[in-house]
Amino acid sequence: MWNHLSFDLLTKIFTLLPPDSLACVESTCKDWQKCIKSYYSSSIPHLMESRCNPPWFLAMITSKNYGHCCYAYNSVLDRWYLLSLDFLPHPIHPIAPICSLILCRLANSSVLQLALYNPFTKQYKSLPPLNILRTTPAVGVIEASSSSFRIFVAGGMSASSKGCSGSGGGASYEPTLEMYDLKVNKWQTIGLMPNIFAVRLTVWTPNESVYLMGILYWITSARAYSIMGFDVNSRLWKEVNVPMADKLEFAALVRRKEQLTLIGGKIGEEACIWELGLGDIWNLVDRVPVELGKKFTGSKGSWCSTKCVGTDKAIYLYKNLGSKMLVWMEVKENASKWEWFWVGGYCSIKGQQVPNFPVKGLLLHPDLAPSSILTSV
Repeated sequence: MWNHLSFDLLTKIFTLLPPDSLACVESTCKDWQKCIKSYYSSSIPHLMESRCNPPWFLAMITSKNYGHCCYAYNSVLDRWYLLSLDFLPHPIHPIAPICSLILCRLANSSVLQLALYNPFTKQYKSLPPLNILRTTPAVGVIEASSSSFRIFVAGGMSASSKGCSGSGGGASYEPTLEMYDLKVNKWQTIGLMPNIFAVRLTVWTPNESVYLMGILYWITSARAYSIMGFDVNSRLWKEVNVPMADKLEFAALVRRKEQLTLIGGKIGEEACIWELGLGDIWNLVDRVPVELGKKFTGSKGSWCSTKCVGTDKAIYLYKNLGSKMLVWMEVKENASKWEWFWVGGYCSIKGQQVPNFPVKGLLLHPDLAPSSILTSV
């Protein structure tokens, strides 16, 4: 039967497969290998991005004792994989996914230097240097597709080249914002920002950002929590309050179903999920079930060191490599219904013990196709 299927029909079938299964298919026979190569080079836009499969959870670690590697979780098959990142020319810290690529910063650079890579195809490319030398700025991403995106860098400590090299020179908070547009392949300084926002984005803000309805949002990483928003069109800044801002042990922002969503928890109580409504008013939409919360936080009932990543279909709460994860996920049979799931820890893969390192989690749709962006940027 398979011998009589057209390439077009086979291609449609292959688009429904996860990357690990697709790799097996490619090694089955020469005809299927030829079909898959044709599938990658076809004019059908964003085949990988439109897949019905949920994204994979990537646990990224960069340990001097363990080397560069990544643990990838396929929720469809409930399976973990170990990916080597030995192809990277420099130590990196991951920042955010851009479709099937990962935006990262160089860990051994005293100023911000960004790069893109694909952990599955082992491609890597550095982005041009910023116009202003900055350390520890906030980074935000506006993603239209893997071939159309913008990167924003706000705040940070500015310093002269002389100062950054350790031989003198002054440094100060940089109240400007730069944007990188893939189409022109360069950075542009696009405006000023309030100095207090520059300080917050430099000192207390991780690199996670959320883009929704024309606004880039960042949340501070220490109590009392606050949210800063940048309107990309008007280029104006605003501040959004956080419920229980001074009591939450952890708080994180994600985008879910075209809503700005906040997840936060305080010691001895369940974590809550809010959505931002009209007038920047937060509405409580769900709580972590009590028993699952106790199982996740342990005997101390502390949410401290909890991290979070999310998409339109799932929100992951996690801690270190080797620990369990809580997942709030859309029910397949009913898109309006979400349920909580317990994901077992990744203590070993193929009999190899997994070290309990701190990790940075990302949600990514894997792509096995070589990216033209990483050869042309």
